[in-house]
This record gives sequence, structure tokens and C-alpha cells, in this order.
Amino acid sequence: MARKTVITCALTGSFDTPKKNPAVPVSPEAIARSALEAAEAGAAVVHIHVRDPATGAPSMELELYRETVERIRGRNADVILNLTTGAGGRYVAGEPDPAVAGPGTTLASPEARTRHVTELRPEICTLDVATMNFGEHAFLNTPGHLRAMAGMIREAGAKPEIEVFDLGQIELARHLIAEGHLATPPLFQICLGIPWGAPATPETLLQMRDRLPAGAAWSAFGISRAEYPMLAVAAAAGGNVRVGLEDNLYLAPGRLAPSNAALVEKAVSLLAHLDCAPATPDEARAIFGLAPR
Repeated sequence: MARKTVITCALTGSFDTPKKNPAVPVSPEAIARSALEAAEAGAAVVHIHVRDPATGAPSMELELYRETVERIRGRNADVILNLTTGAGGRYVAGEPDPAVAGPGTTLASPEARTRHVTELRPEICTLDVATMNFGEHAFLNTPGHLRAMAGMIREAGAKPEIEVFDLGQIELARHLIAEGHLATPPLFQICLGIPWGAPATPETLLQMRDRLPAGAAWSAFGISRAEYPMLAVAAAAGGNVRVGLEDNLYLAPGRLAPSNAALVEKAVSLLAHLDCAPATPDEARAIFGLAPR
């Protein structure tokens, strides 16, 4: 019997990717449509950022989240929504004084970063247990802010998907769990290949998996050309998987992905070769420790 594997589709992200692939959805209508197509293709979970419809730039605007969520829920009440709280963590050192935030900084309070979760009450939202260099800027998530965000997420009835980009971040997550700020069994997302986090290699994935707390549910992904190799390793190692235009713009070398659904379809096909089948949303709820619908 095929093992059920949860597929998460990360729909759009926050980097300047719409100019690189026009399939990256930007407006709430386009993001919702892409979510529904991904769910139809086999994704049990859709991971959502929003963008300014006029510019394509990342946004934290509550009403954009509200419209996106309502459009999805109005057409498919079953798919699991996973809203990001990563927005609001970017710090760019100013010039000439690095103590003053420079252009591109989005650093925001825990309340601002979780407002859409509190208002819209998704089943899952991300919690990035990471302070690190993230490309050319810093990504800041202090322990105090993480404790505050975890409390707000819990009050909203959402389960945090604990995103970790390196081994030390797993240790911080374990500490927050021991303190009681994160409930057990936890849900982890192992994020690989992001500059300058853990590299997207089988050895790294397995090492990070082995440091997770006992009983944790987990997924993993690699970005860009590592998306499908890491999918195969994660599934073979007993985990769940993530694909989507947030992480990778190509369906094959030199061939832009025409949609998020196409990336999910490829994931379903690869999983079949590993005797894994995509979990339904209800099966994913059981695997991730969510309340049944």
C-alpha cells in the first residue's frame, strides 16, 4: 500500500520572481486560482504570501490576505491554508550608520506579523525560528519575538509550522518547546538551499531530520534545481514535501513552470515511483496533528 505523503504548494513567495516567470501569481484572484489548481493537482496544503497587485512587491496588507483566503475558502473549504508570518523579519543595514535601518527593511512587531493569522484563523501558519543572513539582508527573529508570535498563533487556533534553515535553529525550537511556547507534537519544515542557510544535500536533510524532537511531523524542501532531488530524499526518509513557484520557477532544466499545478503534478508523479501517494486534506490533518474537519 502506498504511504500517504503531504504535498504543500508554496504559491508565490516574496522575492522578485514575477519578472522571471509570468506564471508566478500576484493578485489575490490569481493567487487563489493558483491555490485551487494546486489543490486539484494533489496539494493538501497551500502556503500563502500576498503581493501588491499593482507592483508585484511583497505585502503585509491584511485586506489582500482576506481577499485571497475568502476566494479559496469560497471554492474549496477542504484545502489546508498555511499563511506566512515571515514577512516583517527583514533588516537591511543603513549607510553610513548600520544601526539605522536602510531601504528594504521590513522589520515589524510580532503583532503586525501575525495580524492576518489572528483575523483569518488559518489551520497552519509558518513560524520562522531563524535569525540568519538571507542572501544580502538579515532575517531577524529574536527569541522574545518568537515567544510572542507563538502565543498569538496559539490564541488564533493555528498550528505553527516551524521553519528551520540550519541545525542551531532546531535547537532553539526545541528550547521553545521545552519552555511550553510551542505545543507538542510539533510540525517542522526543513528549508534547504537558501543563501546562507543549510545546503540542499541529502546529508544535510538527514542530519536535520535526526535532530527533530521525537514524534515531530516534518516536511522538507530544496529551492531551485534542488526542489525535486530533495523531494525524493524527504519522501524516502519518511517525511512530507513542498513544491511551488515560491521555491523554484522551472519544471525542467531550461523550461519555465507554466503553473503551480504543474509543479504539484510532477511531485505526484515522482512520489508514485517511491510508492507514495498524495495525502488528502483530511489525511494531512491527521499526519500534521490538526483538528479534524
